[in-house]
Amino acid sequence: MISIFKKARWSPYAVGTGIGILSWITFALMNKALGVSTTMVRTAGAVEGLVSETYVKSNPYFLKYLGTVAEPNPILEWQFSLVVMLVVGAFCASLLSSSRIQEAVPDLWRWRFGSSKRLRFAGAFLAGIVVIFGARLAGGCTSGHGISGGLQLAVSSWIFFLCLFASGIVTAWLLYGKGGKDHV
Repeated sequence: MISIFKKARWSPYAVGTGIGILSWITFALMNKALGVSTTMVRTAGAVEGLVSETYVKSNPYFLKYLGTVAEPNPILEWQFSLVVMLVVGAFCASLLSSSRIQEAVPDLWRWRFGSSKRLRFAGAFLAGIVVIFGARLAGGCTSGHGISGGLQLAVSSWIFFLCLFASGIVTAWLLYGKGGKDHV
């Protein structure tokens, strides 16, 4: 059994099945759907609350996710733990499989934008900001909509997934064009 943890890549079917079972467990035990982007809202609200508690308490968006003074939603809860454990799990998986990638600038990026690590990291950071903004605008992230919402056959989640793939294809084509196929 332990040898499965030493594999560099797992079967997508096994991983998908595992995520589906984890979704069932979270629904059954916590009456919650898998998702991580709400953690970002709660964390941002807590940090902004350190600067201006009045602003956070008067902001309807923060109130929706942070709760009210009478019934506050905890910031450090199971979803926050899931975000932390995603990072810990990825680190443990890389240690066990001995497959840590040392490549800071992938070949496809280098072909299109050059070998600057700063540009690569700035691009990744900016993309992360765009993704989290889009996730909150859509009311959920790929795990919230794609996994949990998709399992519940929510129309909004299926629309989200179609838009996610369509925009991903268009973005990849705009960034890399057809010429990138030889550099993957």
